[in-house]
Amino acid sequence: DPEYPSAAAFLPPKKTIPALRAAAKSCEGCPLHLHATQTVFGEGPAGARILFIGEQPGDQEDLRGRPFVGPAGRLLDEALEEAGIKRSETFMTNAVKHFKFEMRGKRRLHAKPRAREIEACRPWLDAEIAAVKPRLIVCLGATAAQAMMGRAFRITKERGKVFKPADGPWIMATVHPSSILRAPDDESRRQAKRDFIKDLKKAASALES
Repeated sequence: DPEYPSAAAFLPPKKTIPALRAAAKSCEGCPLHLHATQTVFGEGPAGARILFIGEQPGDQEDLRGRPFVGPAGRLLDEALEEAGIKRSETFMTNAVKHFKFEMRGKRRLHAKPRAREIEACRPWLDAEIAAVKPRLIVCLGATAAQAMMGRAFRITKERGKVFKPADGPWIMATVHPSSILRAPDDESRRQAKRDFIKDLKKAASALES
């Protein structure tokens, strides 16, 4: 691997969401920019009270340049609605801003980002959180949860719990909606979706407390 600077080298002097989004388009802080179609930056109002972090953009997100617009995003939209959270009032982003994939025939299949890719992209995530100033961060899946709460964090043990750090926003982790889509059969998929909605309802009620 050639040495890459981290994304910090590409951050703009002004750290507003529009300035960050514009600067992120030319980020070369890790090798992932070489194959992805475009940077997929976070989306939503600055001042959103809840900020969602996923792992990385998928195939649809990479093509459209927006987070959570593929199959997992549609499932997330349905679950948010059930939980009484308006997507338009949330900020949605990913721990990694470029799609990492392997080719299988003509299909681009998601590949898990490496720890150093997540680390290299971290300055964008920190800048988004600082610009949005959410009251609560919801980590979707293990990659996002471990990026925020350390490598030892286990969603299986801690999902749905709201942690209140001494400084900064409250934080909570649940599964990534793509894991629900991968459930082996309809019944387990329905149960996984119910559990996911329950976690999102906890997030909604934490905001009201």
